[in-house]
Amino acid sequence: MKAIEQYKIITFTHRRTDLNGIGQFVLRPKTEEQAVLEQLHAFKQQIGAKEIYYLSTCNRILFLVLAQKEDKGKAFKQKFMQTLYADLSETLQAKALKEAFLYEGLEAIDHFFRVSASMDSLVVGEREILRQLREAYQDNLEQGLTGDAIRLLMRFTVETAKKVYSSTRIGEKPVSVVSLAVSKLMQAQLPPSSRFLLLGAGQTNALFAKFLKKYGYHKVTVFNRSLKKAQELAQDFDGEGLLLNQLGEYRKGFDVVVAATGAKSALLTSSLYGQLLGQEAATSSKLLIDLSIPNNIEPTIAEQYPKAQYIPIESLRELAQKNLAFREQELERAKEVVEEQLDIFYQAFKERLIELALREVPIQVKAIRQHALNNVFKKELADLDEESLALLDRMMAYMEKRCIAIPLQVAKQNMLKED
Repeated sequence: MKAIEQYKIITFTHRRTDLNGIGQFVLRPKTEEQAVLEQLHAFKQQIGAKEIYYLSTCNRILFLVLAQKEDKGKAFKQKFMQTLYADLSETLQAKALKEAFLYEGLEAIDHFFRVSASMDSLVVGEREILRQLREAYQDNLEQGLTGDAIRLLMRFTVETAKKVYSSTRIGEKPVSVVSLAVSKLMQAQLPPSSRFLLLGAGQTNALFAKFLKKYGYHKVTVFNRSLKKAQELAQDFDGEGLLLNQLGEYRKGFDVVVAATGAKSALLTSSLYGQLLGQEAATSSKLLIDLSIPNNIEPTIAEQYPKAQYIPIESLRELAQKNLAFREQELERAKEVVEEQLDIFYQAFKERLIELALREVPIQVKAIRQHALNNVFKKELADLDEESLALLDRMMAYMEKRCIAIPLQVAKQNMLKED
């Protein structure tokens, strides 16, 4: 068995397990005092792993393991699952065994590279996964779970992800509805003094609000069923948080409405829109962004008020699909980058093995030199003058370097040829 085969990945992803199902296999603390990563120390010893790395995201659970040489294939996967999920029901254990992917050796490296470059993500090209991988590595490292092999792999993983993003267009063209909505907003070239009404204070509008802050918009009023949530989101802008049922009474004007609630019918109707306009001319330009299903903004507003630009979620989703298709076309070029990086990593991995195997050579050669000077030829050296001693020392230093370098070079060449 080649040393590279000791790299293993066991993972649950959206490709075989639905998102709710993935949640069933997330590691949870057995006690309040013991964190998940601390528990992995015991697990690592139980399965005899040399190193282990754990990552959990909303659509992926991944274990990267440096296993013993004898651990391989289905037997390793079964031992891993039965030990890790011993507390789960037999039904869930069977499900875990069936739905988890196992990658070994270069396939494991290839998978890890693809994950880092968001080639295996639910949304291809989203860079968030690389940040998550790096943060997880830091956490695992601090807990003493990882070692030299995973360190080397992480170095090349980050390098690979960066090369994929720099040499392909896999990360171009926004594919999230919120990002596309913000793009539409930026195309409108509205001044920083524009007034925003956010209908809803959930995740969608919270994310939209972050973009508003990023681009310098500061006049924001938030309407929500929960007053507390509305006020919490509005306070980031020193704005006002109000209840949704107060929308009809609002008379402070607006330039943009962004709706994202779970309401089952339109919140902003044509008649309410007229009330919100107040003293402003019905011909004044307004931007209406509807990020809700079903629509929270009545589409007929744009028919009745021609200066109201209506952007429904359906149009954004269609554009998102087109952009996602574009990103997926870039996968072929990304695969080429990964294949190139695989070869480079494998070479580096083999050289590192040689370095580790031969790290005693320099120590032993230095020890022989000191023994020769201080013991074997001690009497003879006592009769030499300072100039002769200095020359001898230089000669010994040269011989020491050559005696270290030559066997290392020969060993490297032979091992690489044999492989």
